[in-house]
Amino acid sequence: MSLAWTQHLVVVPIVLPLLCGAALAPLTQGWHRLKFAVAYGSALALLANALALAVLADGSWPAGIGVYLAANWAAPFGIALVADRLSACMLVLTAVLALAALHYAQPRWSRIGVHYHSLFQFLLMGVNGAFLTHDLFNLFVFFEVMLAASYGLVLHGYNVERLRASLQYIAVNLVAALFFLVGTALLYATTGTLNMADMAGRVAALAPEDIGLLQAGVAVLALAFLVKAAMWPLGFWLPTTYAAASPPVAVMLVLMTKVGAYVILRLWLLVFGAGAGAASYYGYDALLWGGMATIVYGAAGMLATDTAGRLAGYGAIVSSGTLLAVVGYGQPSLVTAALYYFIASTLAIAAFVLLIELVDRIRTPGAAMLALTAEAFAVEDTPAEPKGRGVPAAMAFLSLAFAACALTIAGLPPLSGFVAKFGMFHALVNPGPGAAGIGVTGWVLMALIFLSGLAAIISLLRFGVRTFWATETVGPPTLHAAEVVPVAALLLASVLLTVQAQPVFDYLARASADIHRPALYIEHVRGTPPVAGPAAEAP
Repeated sequence: MSLAWTQHLVVVPIVLPLLCGAALAPLTQGWHRLKFAVAYGSALALLANALALAVLADGSWPAGIGVYLAANWAAPFGIALVADRLSACMLVLTAVLALAALHYAQPRWSRIGVHYHSLFQFLLMGVNGAFLTHDLFNLFVFFEVMLAASYGLVLHGYNVERLRASLQYIAVNLVAALFFLVGTALLYATTGTLNMADMAGRVAALAPEDIGLLQAGVAVLALAFLVKAAMWPLGFWLPTTYAAASPPVAVMLVLMTKVGAYVILRLWLLVFGAGAGAASYYGYDALLWGGMATIVYGAAGMLATDTAGRLAGYGAIVSSGTLLAVVGYGQPSLVTAALYYFIASTLAIAAFVLLIELVDRIRTPGAAMLALTAEAFAVEDTPAEPKGRGVPAAMAFLSLAFAACALTIAGLPPLSGFVAKFGMFHALVNPGPGAAGIGVTGWVLMALIFLSGLAAIISLLRFGVRTFWATETVGPPTLHAAEVVPVAALLLASVLLTVQAQPVFDYLARASADIHRPALYIEHVRGTPPVAGPAAEAP
């Protein structure tokens, strides 16, 4: 038996950024062009590899699952990497955001620090590993690689505000790492394994006296993931960090917040589904009500803040809360629309955090203060006669890009945010054959999603009015092509997501169906044999 070359594509998203990051580390600042070329080439290769994995998972691999046994040790003793439709989709999203962040950072931000590109590659290694690993301890390792790289990147181009926010970010995540280790140890003591598929197969057979220890371990482990997913009240750190981080780093923070929600989705549906015996659906109510509380907290924060960076942070909290509430709601058809919302909201918020710095160039401190004063005291201004002055191209781009971000984040037509929320509402009202129909909890969730969109459009319109129409002192900014292209590309991806909504929904429906069948993963991960060596194959 030999391993097909396509199976090796599963490990590429981890090995490639690791090698590139290590190769770039010794290079000094004078090698900036070479460092950017290597880092950008790595991101392009990761995108091509992720698209290939998506195609393989959707058509070539049995049951859409590719298993790679690192060091050729069979599960659960060795490290198993698993690529399926969902993880491949997350890898594509990661590569797209990485390309946008690198492209935006090229003129200025990546030149400030010597090791920016190395840290960025190690961050990609950690994020990709978290999406692919099927082992809790290695998930911890990839989390720590991701977080260690992010500590340096959050401090990148440091000032007093960034230093203060990064210290809070580091402290919170170190505590979360401790919870991760303790929870993992308790689960290993209970089940005797750290492989997720193997754990899912053993949970149902646990003795009643072991269920309490299992639940304690899961609760401690969940705290680590929910800190990263910014669930209320654990997400207090996120708005400050988003506002303080440099724009390209903030793009990756948007994705890192979603990693926590992804792990919750993957682990809870695999290990604590209907077939988990006494542990079935453990923690689902906490995810549901905690997610809805997070939506309320994020919406209230958007209404309360007048800082663009914090506005983006609270928007990410609303998005994360929606995903957690959907997981806790426990309806398979709803997960499909939530995954579409996952992608749409991530693209929109990432574009918005890049746009913030460009928009700030047209806002002088005096103009901002005048706009706030006029709003606070309801000052009426009689408009002067129009003079027929044309709108500069830079101003037109910024205003149109801001409008697209606002529509998508708020979930208004015609962009992908509206498609995502309409899909979730349709799934809630029409749960499918054999379901009991929407109850009070479903109506509450629907109302919160709707009201959070209303809060988002009020907050974003208020920011837009203050920025683009408040005073006549606003002037056209100077925009670098490398800064405009990634914003436009992310918004174009959002438009394509809207135009191709049907095939994307079909793909995500198959991904959702896969993760709702734990037996499928248990069979493939446990049943994948190691590759026989030459001696074993000899007659």
